[in-house]
Amino acid sequence: MLAGVLHHLTLLLSAALLLVLLTLGLGLQLRRFAVARAWHHRLYFAVVAGVVLSSLLAWRAGAPWLWLLPALVLLLLMPLTRPGRAGHWRLALACALAFGLGLWGAW
Repeated sequence: MLAGVLHHLTLLLSAALLLVLLTLGLGLQLRRFAVARAWHHRLYFAVVAGVVLSSLLAWRAGAPWLWLLPALVLLLLMPLTRPGRAGHWRLALACALAFGLGLWGAW
């Protein structure tokens, strides 16, 4: 019971962090938040940790945790792209879409 509640809270927290991460990334892309680069990287690590924690809590609660793995794989591929390039923000959007589908499937 507690693992299920923690799983849902972690999913919601990860979704909120991902939304802020994408907003900061868009601001960096448009050159509006030049000082936000460090925060963008910190939020990236927080989102990765949140997805991993959500997967573990879903597994512990008996929820379908495999739905979150595509988002995690895409997030881990993110450092392979160059920031500011089209491939970086396309992969970021693919991560957000995969996380959205994973959130829907793992809820």
